[in-house]
Amino acid sequence: MPPSEPSFEEMIDAAQRSAVHLEMRDQYAVSSEDDDFRRWRESGSAVDDPDSDFWREWVGLVRRTVARGVAVRRVRIVSEPVTEYVRYEHAGTPVNLGAGEQVRWLPRRRASDLALPGNDFWLFDGRVVLWHHFSGAGESVADEVSEDPAAAKLCASAFEAVWSRAVLHEDYEIQ
Repeated sequence: MPPSEPSFEEMIDAAQRSAVHLEMRDQYAVSSEDDDFRRWRESGSAVDDPDSDFWREWVGLVRRTVARGVAVRRVRIVSEPVTEYVRYEHAGTPVNLGAGEQVRWLPRRRASDLALPGNDFWLFDGRVVLWHHFSGAGESVADEVSEDPAAAKLCASAFEAVWSRAVLHEDYEIQ
């Protein structure tokens, strides 16, 4: 029986220097966000309590990762005007920042000349890629782990190119 792939938590716990995340979709339909997204749509307010059921696990994971010296960075490439979902993400991002993540935004038109992978990913220490596969409707279909050096190099290069052009969360104005 082949060994099972490590969980996300195991991969981020194993990271020693960096955990970077590139998001390139304008809409996600992740079931774990359904209730929070619905509440945001109805009220216009995002859950901003890091100790809430929605955030507690993520905030704890990021805080302990950053506390041991691992840089956690996330950059989102977004179409403008942004989708309702991207507005929701933007509204919740202060919790990510409070946990210790660094977050930036890049308008898609500024990414036109960048070589980007075909899927969202996490890259750990520049060598382990966790690909996220989504359906056309934005539902999570599967994750895939790769230690292929060429894939890791592409992801590292793409992430840094996007990061260098992207706008700090605090400075990004929703269009």
